[in-house]
Amino acid sequence: MPTINQLPVLSTISSGDQLPVYSPNNGDARRTSIGSLLTFFQQSFASPTLAVNLYVPGSGFNITVPTPVSNDQWMLLQPAGTLATGTITLPLNTGVPDGTTVLITTTQEITSLTIALNGASAIYGGVSFLGAGTATSIRFYQPTNSWYQINADAVYGANVQAFLAVPSSANLRAAMTDETGTGLLVFNTSPTLVTPILGIPTSGTLTNCTGLPIATGVSGLAANVATFLATPTSANLLAAVTDETGTGALVFTNSPTLITPNIGAATGTSLTATGVIASTGTAGIGYATGAGGTVTQGTSRTTGVTLNKTSGAITLFSAAGSATAATFTVTNSTVAATDVIILNQKSGTDLYDLMVTAVAAGSFNITFRTTGGTTTETPVFNFAVIKGVAA
Repeated sequence: MPTINQLPVLSTISSGDQLPVYSPNNGDARRTSIGSLLTFFQQSFASPTLAVNLYVPGSGFNITVPTPVSNDQWMLLQPAGTLATGTITLPLNTGVPDGTTVLITTTQEITSLTIALNGASAIYGGVSFLGAGTATSIRFYQPTNSWYQINADAVYGANVQAFLAVPSSANLRAAMTDETGTGLLVFNTSPTLVTPILGIPTSGTLTNCTGLPIATGVSGLAANVATFLATPTSANLLAAVTDETGTGALVFTNSPTLITPNIGAATGTSLTATGVIASTGTAGIGYATGAGGTVTQGTSRTTGVTLNKTSGAITLFSAAGSATAATFTVTNSTVAATDVIILNQKSGTDLYDLMVTAVAAGSFNITFRTTGGTTTETPVFNFAVIKGVAA
């Protein structure tokens, strides 16, 4: 067997190259590959690099990661249920070897997770939430005195993974927590929505809508309005209106037939009456109560009187009758120069001839005389103003 110096030089070593090894169990020398020898050293002599720590925390916990010497740290959290808050305090930065890794795994959801730096300058990519069965892994880099996220399990809500595997409308709806309604997703710009409930939209444009139920689909309508909108009859409008006058059917023609209308104190630009104006019963034609008045003449039978009414009674001054004509003026603001004044004797023993001898705007003159009587008395003359025009 040649000496080692006599063997050829091997410039490149591969895992399959052979080495002589004495085996005491076999009592002789045998050969093995460099790869097999490396595996043996790794399994038999390498130090463990991971320290495992199990915790069963409650909500609001604060767990400090043990100070590592050369081992990485695995923080296994196994709470009884979902935790609202919790804090993981990292080891003091001055005692952390460069490259140290901290792995945090939880079996239950931690809604709000805080990672306290404990002297380090920063943490980059740190998580603030861990879902059930998820983990986060951070590594310390001594030159920057900072921790860096190197791996974090994706945090999925309930049913999200099912949607990612099978992205159907039903799976998305199951994953959502604040959706409205059910059914299929809508991507069309003109979708067909069957019986949608829109709630109270702030705005909207309806250009071609049918089938809207007025009675139940429109709010804010007064009593009986919905009935009128659905069936617009005169009776339904009358039921909906609250300040109407009278009853009956609506009038749209400009020559309607109105049976016994009560016009009241109407004011108009004109009123044309054709044919005969008749009054039924004993009411007659003329002025109603409130249109007339009375006045008594003072001083003498030629003294003027004032009565601003369209009809009335004038009591003359007490004196003896005379066949000689006398005249007095009636001041009346209701009289126009084109009006006609009607006179008649209401009372008195002597008989009087009565004449209207002048009509002007705001007044008219009454001229009177007896047919020969000379009784001293206070006769009463009635008058009425009939409105007239010269055009």
